[in-house]
Amino acid sequence: MIPSQPDLGSVQTLPQLLAYRVASTPHSAAYRSYDPASARWVTLTWAETAQHVNRWAHALSAMRLPTAARVAILLPNGIHAMCADQSVLAAGCVPVPLHAIDNAGSIAYILADCEASVLFVSSVAQWESISATGVAFPALRAVIVTEAGVEPAQPAPSQGGPIVGSLTQWLAGAAEAGASHAREAPVAEDLAAIVYTSGTTGKPKGVMLTHHNVVSDVKAVLDRIAPTVDDVFLSFLPLSHTFERTGGYYLPIAAGSCVAYARSVALLSEDLKTVRPTVLVSVPRIYERIHARLLEKLSPSPWKMRLYEAAQAKGWARFCEAQQLPAPQADPAAAGWTGALPWPVLRALVATPLLAQFGGRVRVAVSGGAALSPTIARCFLGLGLPLVQGYGMTETAPVVAVNSLDDNDPACVGKALPGVEVRIGENRELQVRGDIVMKGYWKRPEDTAKIIQPDGWLGTGDQADIVNGRIYIRGRIKEIIVTSTGEKVPPGDLEMALLADPLLEQAFVIGENRPFIACIAVVRRDEWQRLAGDLGLDADDLTRLNQPSVHRSVLARMEKNTATFARYAVPRAVHLTLEPWTIENTFMTPTLKLKRNNLNAHFEQAIESIYQKPAGR
Repeated sequence: MIPSQPDLGSVQTLPQLLAYRVASTPHSAAYRSYDPASARWVTLTWAETAQHVNRWAHALSAMRLPTAARVAILLPNGIHAMCADQSVLAAGCVPVPLHAIDNAGSIAYILADCEASVLFVSSVAQWESISATGVAFPALRAVIVTEAGVEPAQPAPSQGGPIVGSLTQWLAGAAEAGASHAREAPVAEDLAAIVYTSGTTGKPKGVMLTHHNVVSDVKAVLDRIAPTVDDVFLSFLPLSHTFERTGGYYLPIAAGSCVAYARSVALLSEDLKTVRPTVLVSVPRIYERIHARLLEKLSPSPWKMRLYEAAQAKGWARFCEAQQLPAPQADPAAAGWTGALPWPVLRALVATPLLAQFGGRVRVAVSGGAALSPTIARCFLGLGLPLVQGYGMTETAPVVAVNSLDDNDPACVGKALPGVEVRIGENRELQVRGDIVMKGYWKRPEDTAKIIQPDGWLGTGDQADIVNGRIYIRGRIKEIIVTSTGEKVPPGDLEMALLADPLLEQAFVIGENRPFIACIAVVRRDEWQRLAGDLGLDADDLTRLNQPSVHRSVLARMEKNTATFARYAVPRAVHLTLEPWTIENTFMTPTLKLKRNNLNAHFEQAIESIYQKPAGR
């Protein structure tokens, strides 16, 4: 089912990309995953990968779905997710990747909006949760459950709804049916995915990406990052995000690199040491976690902390010199006996053990999806991790720009990729044009027209400067929060949902470049009296406002009022106050909008405290 394809230059679609790779290096390692049954890592070659994909594609073709039918994929990263995606593409259908940890309401909305014909899920419980939302799915014909050993009960004919079956049933049924239904291969302008992203309306918008969009971006990134057949990627970012789809999934196919699927984020530190990847594609949050654990280990020992600070200072100076960046100011950490140690000694004592946490052989680590903290960049670059920052958005497939190892200024997001045009428009907005720009938003022509001009320029919503070709992101035009995990949350819609609770008079959502969403809220005094009484607290003692039992109660109420939002948009921590925000105290505009900068400054200490301790849930 996968046709032969002679060279990468002539590849125009994603099935052709896989065919090119299978024909080029059939016996090289393609995918590696952990098998719990045998307690070992199992590797598939590219030829074996093609066999798996062909089997899935045969089963999908046997369903005789309409041309360009949408197929939703709600699976964790792994061989099943890859086979589902590739088989959908090979059958000329359109994958709709869903976030595996999203809430049922959000998933139900997307299934209905894209009119999905088929849904892949990992467990029966997932489908039951989605079905329980009560949303109608008239186009949904089948739900395929990949969980091993599970044979879902079929619905009675009178119940209607999709047929629910196991992956084993589905594949076996197609094999018994014999020859599959012939389908035309997709062409470059056909849709390669509809990827849903949060919008200012609060409802996710489906970004239509064509094969031409994605393949163009893959080829351009390949030119800048240049992975090879000897590289090993570790996949842990959700495949529902375009950053992982392009950078951690399709790019390795183009390069012939092996992709190892991490068991879970919780086991990521172990998998890094076991897999020993050479290429990392990550959001800033992963680097932040490793940095936090590093400081946690060092803080009890003053002399170890001094060694770390000296190594970072000396390493950072070496990096700036190598990249021809301005020399850093003299660092006090470089003084004293630790600063006098030569770099080889500091490298052996500090840098090498740190790099071992990543497996010890990373040759390029890419950070994208959100801004990378200068502190994190200085630490890892100073200690020798080859870290490059990039920039993009779902609407651009997604990579617009990325630094390279030999031209790496961590203060910027690099230069635009080959074939991508960038310019600064009104209000200092960064605008992008090129083959990577999406076809538009699914069933939303008005929204498409707002973001893409008739001459093809797409407005990113980010303010930027372009200096000597390098792009420096300066801020956001619209009030969209981007967490350090790359999730986008419109605060205005979320705040409105939170204020449905009579307890809350005002709400201020935070989380820009932070690991999760939190909320500062003004509590109504009469409702506070009632809540305090229910919890057995003295309402006149205002210190009780921010004790754990109150926070747990308020967070539970917030979760209820944000049930239709994606899980990552639900506040996980809160800080409460009884003092209203007004025009007079400078926290509101004359049109009664929140002055977010003023609120951030006023609650700076409370915000720092929120993110220095574990989230409430």
